[in-house]
Amino acid sequence: MIIVDSCGWLEWFSNGALADQYHPHLQDKEKLLVPVIVLYEVYKFLKREIGEEKALAATAYMKNCQVIAMDETLALAAADTSLRESLAMADAIILATAHYHDCQIVTSDADLKGKPGVQFIPKK
Repeated sequence: MIIVDSCGWLEWFSNGALADQYHPHLQDKEKLLVPVIVLYEVYKFLKREIGEEKALAATAYMKNCQVIAMDETLALAAADTSLRESLAMADAIILATAHYHDCQIVTSDADLKGKPGVQFIPKK
């Protein structure tokens, strides 16, 4: 199982410079976990920048993966992760979700670079 961070989904859905590098990670919906915060970030960005139709199509694809809701256990784990790792809320939620589900994160977010279980794809 893997989590692709919001930046990876956005690269792929917008055919960005890193789309080809994220493509192999996003093909198998059975292996993808989508923290609800990632769904939120992708929808918000695409709706604002490209339009509601593209945002809805993208999130429909994402909802065919396993969407991970935020509960009180994950909220507290994310808060602890944020304090321990000096991360912003969304990054802490994503990292805590990955740890809880024992899976890898694929991202281009420099704040997650070098964290255990993170595969970093550098921006061009």
